[in-house]
Amino acid sequence: MHSDIPEAFQKELTCLVCLNYLLDPVTTGCGHSFCRSCLCLFWEQAEDPASCPVCRQRSEQTNLKTNFLLKNLVSIARKANLGQFLNSEEHRCGTHKETKKIFCEAHKSLLCLVCSQSQEHRAHRHRSTEEAAEEYWEKLANQMRSLWEKIQEIERNLKKDGRGTDPWMFYVYRYGDMIRKTYQMVTPFLQEEENYYLGSIIKESQKICKQIRKRQEEMSGKKTDLKVIYKELMKMSYKPDVELLQELGDKLKWSESAQLHMPQPLLPELRARPITGLMDWLNRFRVNIAFNNEVSSQHFRLFDDVRSLKYEHDSLCVSLDGRTSRYFAAWGSRGFTSGKQYWEVDVDGSWDWAVGVCKDSWTRKNDGILKESNRDSFLLVCVKEDHHYRLWTTTPTTPLYIEKPLGRVGVFLDFDSGSMSFVDVAKRSLLWRYEDGLFTSPVRPFICTGHT
Repeated sequence: MHSDIPEAFQKELTCLVCLNYLLDPVTTGCGHSFCRSCLCLFWEQAEDPASCPVCRQRSEQTNLKTNFLLKNLVSIARKANLGQFLNSEEHRCGTHKETKKIFCEAHKSLLCLVCSQSQEHRAHRHRSTEEAAEEYWEKLANQMRSLWEKIQEIERNLKKDGRGTDPWMFYVYRYGDMIRKTYQMVTPFLQEEENYYLGSIIKESQKICKQIRKRQEEMSGKKTDLKVIYKELMKMSYKPDVELLQELGDKLKWSESAQLHMPQPLLPELRARPITGLMDWLNRFRVNIAFNNEVSSQHFRLFDDVRSLKYEHDSLCVSLDGRTSRYFAAWGSRGFTSGKQYWEVDVDGSWDWAVGVCKDSWTRKNDGILKESNRDSFLLVCVKEDHHYRLWTTTPTTPLYIEKPLGRVGVFLDFDSGSMSFVDVAKRSLLWRYEDGLFTSPVRPFICTGHT
């Protein structure tokens, strides 16, 4: 940094980590400023929570915005330095002794006005050197931000499956146990069909396990590749303007090409299989449910809670979908305290939906449905996450790895054993079965649907 700009002023525009001019400057709560890339890398490598690299004060906000005042001041200082560099005697055009104020995009070279009009260069695209340099610094900052976001996206996706295939296999074996109990309840004499059903689930799950491991390897490899590129771009941020103009183009192409094909996390899902005699058996307990106490709202906390749910021990994160829906919720006109009941609910065409039962206490207080201490609702919940649907259950909140039903969902309540099952009516298959001993107090049917 050599120019007529006072050294003290230039110091204020210097990153306290890399000691170069601030690139895409951000300012922490304590008032210290850094290059966005320097601060991101520092926070990623630090063992402690996000804190200032200088004073170590904890940062309450990690998604910092660009400090445009500093950015503009850095731009002024860069232009002054570049102007001084170009006007120096040793960097003038050797042939015409004029200042090289023209940048040739084709040859990535600095030219004086006379050279730019020569036969060699006249057909090329020319710009002022200062203008080109500022645009290249902006391109570099934008590319680094884009690249970092992709790296963090891969990191989040890897954390979703942080324990590899363990959560998937745990679900498969648990689902197999539900199938076994359902067969014993509905068709106890079809042992051969039951064994075939369970065997096919195991084979399918093992195939998916291999796919999960392969996808994780792909994402880890891509993350490593992107980090290599990111560090190369950081090196470019230390270059003087002229070298940046000459070398950045190839680095940007490298980075953009690497971001074209991003591996996505595999969302494992079991295919629903019919259970012989299931619907005939369930219809023996069919009841007509009249829903009342309707509630209509633009916001229903249940679905936002599911979409933003985080299991810290599983490192599971679900992104919010920004779409606005209108929700309709209703409770059954009567509750149940004994016996077996089966009813069906049409959820076809719903954006989000939830069906099941809840305790009377929750009908008066629609709050805290997903709190760990809450035991007032027993629901099958479907939410749209990004471009796919995901099923969950409440009490406890559990993600289900099975395809979303279309049309009608059946609810079978066995109050005597304290259990409840959800079925895909169209495919005559089991979606989920709550364990025995679940209910000890009266419950009533519940439904909520959302439409955009």
